[in-house]
Amino acid sequence: MPLSHGEGRFVAKDDELRKLIENGQISSQYVDLEGNATYDGFYNANGSLMAVESLTSPDGRVLGKMGHSERIAGDIYRNIPGEKDQRLFKAGIDYFG
Repeated sequence: MPLSHGEGRFVAKDDELRKLIENGQISSQYVDLEGNATYDGFYNANGSLMAVESLTSPDGRVLGKMGHSERIAGDIYRNIPGEKDQRLFKAGIDYFG
């Protein structure tokens, strides 16, 4: 997944993190090839706390994520090679449409 946030990463105080976990608001994490959340810089390029890649609002209607899922088209941005389309936007349209 393309990343371009430089120094940006997810950080939170312990009580805030605990609340996010309890509410099920951590929607995706950076994982290794075995699917384990990781601090390994090859998979978690920004050192995000608990390998958090995305969160949802408490009601689940708003998604905030670090990876740039919109960077799937050619010749728009400098992207990393390979198929990176998560079909995130199509899934949203299908779900709400």
